[in-house]
Amino acid sequence: MKPIVRIDDETIEIEECVRIWKLSGRFEGLMEELVRDKLAVHAARKQGIRLSAEEIQDRADQFRRVQGLHRAADMNNYLDALDISLDEFEVFITEGLYEEKVMAEVASQAAVEAYFKLNSPRFDSIEVSHIVVDSEGKARELIAFLEDDPEVFADMAREHSIADTREAGGLIGKVLRGALKTEVEARVFNAAEGELLGPFPSPDGAFFEIFTVNARHPAALDEDTAAEIRRLLREEWLAAKAQEHIIETL
Repeated sequence: MKPIVRIDDETIEIEECVRIWKLSGRFEGLMEELVRDKLAVHAARKQGIRLSAEEIQDRADQFRRVQGLHRAADMNNYLDALDISLDEFEVFITEGLYEEKVMAEVASQAAVEAYFKLNSPRFDSIEVSHIVVDSEGKARELIAFLEDDPEVFADMAREHSIADTREAGGLIGKVLRGALKTEVEARVFNAAEGELLGPFPSPDGAFFEIFTVNARHPAALDEDTAAEIRRLLREEWLAAKAQEHIIETL
């Protein structure tokens, strides 16, 4: 077992780190990130993606600049302190470039536009506000009051809501489909602007939520939507690639 940290006379070994990561719930996330990276690298090599020596050198130089390692001696000392060889560093740089190139193809502009064309209703969005209270009776009283005077929704949120949005007048902001609970989303996305909806109970009945739709935004391929589509394309691609391999935690 190899020690990686020393505190006075106590050494901490990699096995202990892994055990702590597992117990703290961080291990799964770290392993998922590692597997995702490796899947992309495998795909790049399978596709025959080539990297030039210049690309690798440029990325290594960029790494050095970010780390403030301006001299070769600084870089060597940095790697020695991490107990990482130059060959291992080159693998790190190379695999990072492979991953970038694969993901750039997966989430290209053409792929984003095609995905949007096929799934545009998915990217309809609405601007919503809510009020959260701790009893159904109070929620219904507020709805009755707001039906007579909907313009005071923000004031009522500031006065009565127990959610962290109260200072903003209950404003949640712009949301896409899939951002709200299923039973809420079905009604909210079909509601007219200014319509009051609810109260919706929490699973344990501890609080009740009232929504109002401030504005509706038909799907548009703007910057936010494109970013979400790129994320979805990467996730779907990685899920498909994972099915091509046997992945086990040892």
